[in-house]
Amino acid sequence: MNGTTVRAVAVAAAATLALTGCGSGDDPTDSAGDEQVSAADVQAALEAGGELTVWAWEPTLAEVVTGFQAAYPNVTVELVNAGTGDDQYTALQNAIAAGDGLPDVAQIEYYALPQFALAGSVTDLTGYGAGDLADTFTPGPWSSVNTGGGVHGLPMDSGPMALFYNQEVFDEHGIDVPATWDEYVDAARELHRADPQVYITNDVGDAGFTTSLIWQSGGQPFQVDGTEVRIDFTDDGSARFADTWEQLISEDLLAPVSSWSDQWYQGLADGTIASLATGAWMPANLISGVADGAGKWRVAPLPQWDAGGTASAENGGSSLAVPSAAANKALAYGFIEYANAGDGVQIRVDGGAFPATTAQLQSPEFLGAEFAYFGGQQANEIFAESAGNVVDGWSYLPFQVYANSVFNDTVGQAYVSDTPLTDALNAWRDTCVSYGTDQGFTVS
Repeated sequence: MNGTTVRAVAVAAAATLALTGCGSGDDPTDSAGDEQVSAADVQAALEAGGELTVWAWEPTLAEVVTGFQAAYPNVTVELVNAGTGDDQYTALQNAIAAGDGLPDVAQIEYYALPQFALAGSVTDLTGYGAGDLADTFTPGPWSSVNTGGGVHGLPMDSGPMALFYNQEVFDEHGIDVPATWDEYVDAARELHRADPQVYITNDVGDAGFTTSLIWQSGGQPFQVDGTEVRIDFTDDGSARFADTWEQLISEDLLAPVSSWSDQWYQGLADGTIASLATGAWMPANLISGVADGAGKWRVAPLPQWDAGGTASAENGGSSLAVPSAAANKALAYGFIEYANAGDGVQIRVDGGAFPATTAQLQSPEFLGAEFAYFGGQQANEIFAESAGNVVDGWSYLPFQVYANSVFNDTVGQAYVSDTPLTDALNAWRDTCVSYGTDQGFTVS
């Protein structure tokens, strides 16, 4: 899930990972899809059984493991929380480097997957039948696992974006729910003018949020072809985001509060932070962390860059991948197919996860679910529509973990100084170009 901060130790591990993938002059994806394992082979592995170790922090997987072991009693699964996000990536890279202690399956967030794929550290699952599952998943998550010339994981969940807003605060100040980002800026001005303690949202600089809005605007600042990388924040989508968000920053219309902090939760509870544009995984966090907001909050479609548009983007989400050195890949693939494309999906949905599968997103039961927290609203209808409208063509950098780690040192300056957001984005680019070049990529 979103909100994880990338620590320096993970950056160092990820740097090694990226360098491993391109330092030898060999393209690790050249033979990525050569392994051919039939559905019968996978079924035979499941029936024969064995032991699997799964590294993941996602809580609903515990019930998936229970269901999987009931279906395949000869398989024993050890579910290990090796850390969340960056902590696990550090442990995973250490195991890869040592050639020992690797799990059979690992949870890897979409933004981090390209780094592992380029290094040849995770298996291309195309030859296992994963390439035939395109219609099983919604476009955003499916695009995210199609990286490095193959399918390097199966989507586990997704984060199609929507606007969460405090209806009580909006009604109190006569603010209409914004349908466009221009209207959002106007609403921010009206709210803050009516009550200087109230902000439309919080933002102190967040890489995931920024790239998601650029994605929604049609921007493609990251172009990747193997080890050749282009970074350009002058494209129309990036420029549009920068011009719009600069207004909110320069006019002090954003709460200077970090997400996931105590102050943030308090602001969401007392109405001083009036909305969030974020992923569909957010309801569980509001329900558990902002109990006082029950009945006050609602969900609306993500504001659009053009009136009448429907474009969306992903914010957060993870895959399950099979390390290249895993001992029993056929058995491991059988598990991730069960968890992410089979009976395990409904188990996770029943546990509160937001799916990446079209079947669940189109089911009447899912779409008709009423959220008491949102005043009985059938919010899944909005999330599902958003999932189907994710803009095609987005790419992450093959060293996105590092890029995100230096975001606040570069783009973050626009929030605390007179540095224009456009200049700050270009500073981010320059830092990433330098880093990528040092790691052996060809970056322009």
